[in-house]
Amino acid sequence: MPAQLLGAHMPSAGVLGNSIRNGKAMGCTAIQVFTSSPQQWKSKPVTDEVAADFKLASKETGIVDIISHDSYLINLCAPDPEKREQSIQGIKGEMDRCAKYGIRWVVSHMGSHVGQGEEAGLAGVVESTRRVLDETDESVSICMETTAGQGTALMAKFEQLAHVIEALKGHPRLVICLDTCHIFVAGYDIRTPETFEKTFDEFNRIIGFDRLKVVHCNDSKKGLGSRVDRHANLGEGEIGIATFRLLVNDPRFDRIPILLETPTENEGHERDLATLKSLIA
Repeated sequence: MPAQLLGAHMPSAGVLGNSIRNGKAMGCTAIQVFTSSPQQWKSKPVTDEVAADFKLASKETGIVDIISHDSYLINLCAPDPEKREQSIQGIKGEMDRCAKYGIRWVVSHMGSHVGQGEEAGLAGVVESTRRVLDETDESVSICMETTAGQGTALMAKFEQLAHVIEALKGHPRLVICLDTCHIFVAGYDIRTPETFEKTFDEFNRIIGFDRLKVVHCNDSKKGLGSRVDRHANLGEGEIGIATFRLLVNDPRFDRIPILLETPTENEGHERDLATLKSLIA
């Protein structure tokens, strides 16, 4: 069966429930939102009225596959203890907000080792994540996002994601968000049927498709292995349209939300969403 859950990151325009309504108007069957500014530590409290409107919008539109993206400031392995604690409290706050909204998945860039080295960085991520999972509502899970590996960012290798999962004994609330642009610039080729299959066979062997809960669907302005995170509209980058045809027709992705984060949010997303739908056989 081809992909059933196609959508985009939707701005809220001040009222989070409107993200869902606007997504429905665009033709989304799944969406991603920010519950607060991704560039600030402070956030507004979630009132009962705002949470009720969000849930009403979900019921009205039939869009129930809603994903939150965490703050870009989070670094769960920051070498500075104060910044690491701030990150822990930041992701806990995001998960608490999601529990009130009824959002199940929080996508997070887990951290950068900032010169500590990969081993120390991963150890920091593990210990911080353990705390977050222990101290948050069981209805919300962390979706670790694959990264481009830009700078000292961790999680560009499937093995790093698997290490965190294994260190936390396969915790059921620790899952994966795969970004097509990020894995491509991290060195995983997905441009042909053969390389697409090879990459996802490797993902399945190292992590397992049962852990994959979200896909960020982006072309890339930069080339294979460049480790530079620059999204492009579908078919206008180095990955190319053939990959996205493979993606939306692969039955392994039929019930996984495939979400656009391509440039020019509204017009670009509407055009790219139409493109995705046109690729379905």
